[in-house]
Amino acid sequence: MSFQAVQLQIQDHYVVIDNGILQMTISNPGGIVTKIMYNGIENLLEETNEEDIRGIAATSFSVVVEHDEMVEVSFSRTWDASAKGKLVPLNIDKRFIVLQGSSGFYSYAIYEKLKEWPGFNLPQTRIVFKLNKQWFRYMVVADDRQRDMPLPDDRLPGRCQTLAFPEAVLLTNPVEPEFKGEVDDKYQYSCENKDLQVQGWICKDPPTGFWQITPSDEFRSGGPLKQNLTSHVGPTNLAMFISAHYAGEDMVMKFADGEPWKKVFGPVFMYLNGLPTGFDWNWLWEDAKEQLFTETESWPYSFPASEDFPTSDQRGNLSGRLLVCDSYSDEDYTSAVGAYVGLASSSEVDSWQLQSKGYQFWTKADENGYFCINDIRPGDYDLYAWVPGFIGDFRSDSSVSLTAGRCAMDMGDIVYKPPRDGPTMWEIGFPDRTAREFYVPDPDPNYVNKLYLNHPDRFRQYGLWDRYTELYPNDDLIYTVGVSDFQKDWFFAQVTRKKDNTYIGTTWQIRFKLENVNQNGVYKLRLALAMANQAELQVRVNNPIADPPVFSTGLIGHDNAIARHGIHGLYRLYTADIEGVKLVQGDNTVFLTQSKGGSPLVGIMYDYIRLEVPPESD
Repeated sequence: MSFQAVQLQIQDHYVVIDNGILQMTISNPGGIVTKIMYNGIENLLEETNEEDIRGIAATSFSVVVEHDEMVEVSFSRTWDASAKGKLVPLNIDKRFIVLQGSSGFYSYAIYEKLKEWPGFNLPQTRIVFKLNKQWFRYMVVADDRQRDMPLPDDRLPGRCQTLAFPEAVLLTNPVEPEFKGEVDDKYQYSCENKDLQVQGWICKDPPTGFWQITPSDEFRSGGPLKQNLTSHVGPTNLAMFISAHYAGEDMVMKFADGEPWKKVFGPVFMYLNGLPTGFDWNWLWEDAKEQLFTETESWPYSFPASEDFPTSDQRGNLSGRLLVCDSYSDEDYTSAVGAYVGLASSSEVDSWQLQSKGYQFWTKADENGYFCINDIRPGDYDLYAWVPGFIGDFRSDSSVSLTAGRCAMDMGDIVYKPPRDGPTMWEIGFPDRTAREFYVPDPDPNYVNKLYLNHPDRFRQYGLWDRYTELYPNDDLIYTVGVSDFQKDWFFAQVTRKKDNTYIGTTWQIRFKLENVNQNGVYKLRLALAMANQAELQVRVNNPIADPPVFSTGLIGHDNAIARHGIHGLYRLYTADIEGVKLVQGDNTVFLTQSKGGSPLVGIMYDYIRLEVPPESD
């Protein structure tokens, strides 16, 4: 099949790129996409937004590549001292690529801070498309997360009631009555980076899809478990590169005076597909998933013209096998089945969860612990891993250096020794960095999102924090080891209790029996947290008012995952040392106090709790 050559028209105020399948119009020199013509629809985008509020406006336009098979254009903005205090001190180069025969377009951006420029914070950067509400009413985030969506008009005064925060509204008088009584909140559609590869919107007539495909996570912040926004009422489609969502201030990218930096975000592919009127529009999602496979297999792309985007032959690979050595396991070494293994910058903060300035490369180990990370940019990295079923993080003792060219490095067998000082007395939960396995209540029937009724992601319903007070109206949660079931008896989040017109901290109890006590030993209470938001966790043993407590985290967290319907935020691991003299033969109680109050959204989520008895040598 022959395809029309890609054509470029440069006008006074706009640039038009047409490959015969789609036609896109971009403001000149601003670099704002204002029009996408496809499948007989004059413009897939919302036209009522003013161009000057649509994003970063460039000041210079240039043609990077122009021939029959491809057009790449650049819209850039160069910073200088005269803009200090007005613009972020970054050089920004936004690129768009249209290929011959391609049903979509690619976009990427190059950000650069020069050494002599002042420091600043960059909490967020992203690509946003607001689609035409006339056409796009059906949103798809995953196979089991798709639905007809309310209109943006339904979020206007008179049609909704604002709930505990502005993003969440109760639809009271929507344009279409089928949505009446539902909650709409963009955070209900968030997704982890590892699962956020294709999502978008469908127009049912004529059947037309608008999809954002992200074939690699290398340029995203926070690693594979970082949660990001996807699509939401607007109809809005997002490609998030950097955000502090579900992490807070610790995730904000901070630059010091005199710190140089450069990073390429993308490319991402905006894929368009369509059918003639009358055909089954459900095919569009299946086709988008097939296109994702095509894009992933083509990564890293060979066609971006920027020398800052290395092609496959300029990258390297790293392989090896990860084993786990748990000193109290029946086996000396076990394969790290399903381990997440990744490379993150060796020059940033210690935790890969908080890294955003550099690039990250992750893979999943097979059933024997073998892993291979492909197409790694040249650079110095630390090797990280975490293994479902085990607490803590593996981090290599020394950095890994990959040079330009087809460098292949075999790490051989790598052994991870997870934190442990003694055999397990008891445990609650399963270490997977989430609170998913714990009890998530049904929502208040007056505040539901119908998508999540009888859904595996039941934690995405609004207002679950208030259900705690309803379920425990007088006394806080009590968990009895050997009797209670954490799937039924451990609330998914230790939230505050509503009392009169305020919210107060809560104290949970873990009750257990000891047949024998090592009075001279130290028991280890491992506390793996899946999330913390403006919280303080205090541990006491057999005395709920002991001062000081056995252990305190201090004030931790701005993850805000309770409000944003996430089942985790940042992972934190603590160890509380419990002297044997504090325990007694027979009945014992560990008191877990989340001491902060004042808001229904303050609290913590547990991933896993384990009590280790002293080793026999003690």
